[in-house]
Amino acid sequence: MREMSDITIRCRKDGPLIVTGDVTVTDHEGNAYDTSGRENIALCRCGATSKRPFCDGTHRHTGWQASDTTPQNENPA
Repeated sequence: MREMSDITIRCRKDGPLIVTGDVTVTDHEGNAYDTSGRENIALCRCGATSKRPFCDGTHRHTGWQASDTTPQNENPA
């Protein structure tokens, strides 16, 4: 069984979500993507990638922005 503490998701400034840890990524039908051998997975946030759901760097050319910072004094849990 996986422990959530073994998985980290980081928001990159004006970039993808970086997922570190043993995770399974599935499509809307439940089919798993092959992510074997990957220590980190970059998930697209801009929607312009040609490798959905994974980031291919297209956000750099579209001007897409999302700085996403955690508000001070707030806890999302």
